[in-house]
Amino acid sequence: MADLQDDLHPGTEAAGLDDLPASSAAEVFPPEPYAPVSDPGDEPLTRAHAVLAAHPVADGYNGLAGALRRLPWYDLELGESAVDTDVPRLRAGHVGALFWSLHLPDAVDADRAVGATLEQLDLIKTVVRAHPEGLRLAHDAGEAIDARNCGRVAVLPGPAGATAIGDCLGILRSLHALGLRVLTLTGARWASEAGLTRFGEEVVREMNRLGVIADLSGASAETVRRTFAVSKAPALCTRSAARALRPHPANLPDDLLVELGAAGGLCMVPLTAEQTGPTVRDVADHLDHVRSVVGPLSVGLSGTYDSRHRAPAGAGRRLLLPAAHRRAAAPGLGRGGRRHADLGQRPAGAARRGLHRPRGPAAPAAVDGDDRRPRRLRRPRAQACSIRHRQNGCPAGSA
Repeated sequence: MADLQDDLHPGTEAAGLDDLPASSAAEVFPPEPYAPVSDPGDEPLTRAHAVLAAHPVADGYNGLAGALRRLPWYDLELGESAVDTDVPRLRAGHVGALFWSLHLPDAVDADRAVGATLEQLDLIKTVVRAHPEGLRLAHDAGEAIDARNCGRVAVLPGPAGATAIGDCLGILRSLHALGLRVLTLTGARWASEAGLTRFGEEVVREMNRLGVIADLSGASAETVRRTFAVSKAPALCTRSAARALRPHPANLPDDLLVELGAAGGLCMVPLTAEQTGPTVRDVADHLDHVRSVVGPLSVGLSGTYDSRHRAPAGAGRRLLLPAAHRRAAAPGLGRGGRRHADLGQRPAGAARRGLHRPRGPAAPAAVDGDDRRPRRLRRPRAQACSIRHRQNGCPAGSA
């Protein structure tokens, strides 16, 4: 009993816990104040370059993890011509944060999905560790901002397919502990064309508690609406354009876009010809339409590079990554309808909202026999920030 009492009331030996990474607090990051960064008389492409340099893109979907599995050797910091994505092109394209997809090939059945997802997560961590000067793993909005301030591109694991959790909340918690931050709510028995089952609703609540974002791209309308009703956190559509402009199954109709905006969610328009159209100007049309329906703070971009999707003309996969985001922004800057400030706030500010961990119940739902959870020791905020900066190799006041 004395040993148990010591565990409940830790002494000075527990000070070593201060070196452990802390979970993100439930913070609210208001939109960054906007200051003009270019001359309104400049050419649209020049203005887009200046705006994105000041407000880097948060790219909502990248398939690099799957592409690297097929290569015997690669160097992303030097530059890698065998894939669509590397550090020089990410920097030239003003990408500040990148969601790395954990989606599996269709040939992988549900029985192997959990193990295959774990392999993908391990590969992402291995790649990031091998490129410390260009990439940095991030798990929340604060760490993504720290990575940007230290000159790195933040890598956020996800989205993963719904089959990755194996119909078990314990596996969801384990994947979150390993870094998963986005889960796609489609393709599972509990998230189907008929909508969410009762277990599916428990999955959404547990995702809220953990800080895992719900990705609704490709989900049925019933699943989307039920997620809005159950979730206390903003949802994300990592690869959805406007169905009013192009009738693709993954695109959202205007009524769902309105509900997404009302829920504080984010629609990330993909650079894929099948969803948006054959040219980058078509992508800009989708951005304008989505913005007009949901507002400027609920629209973003997904490059979908290395995901085997055909790119629109002007956003070529291998050579034109730096120009793709600038060209997607430039047509809108040449039109009178889009404010310069909206474009500056759009790329990363909106995506950060979905990474904030909401205030949820003190304990998880009693599912899968897990009805007890040890209390987390919390350190003072100032001390946590100091430790985080030391771990990142940055001066304490740099961010």
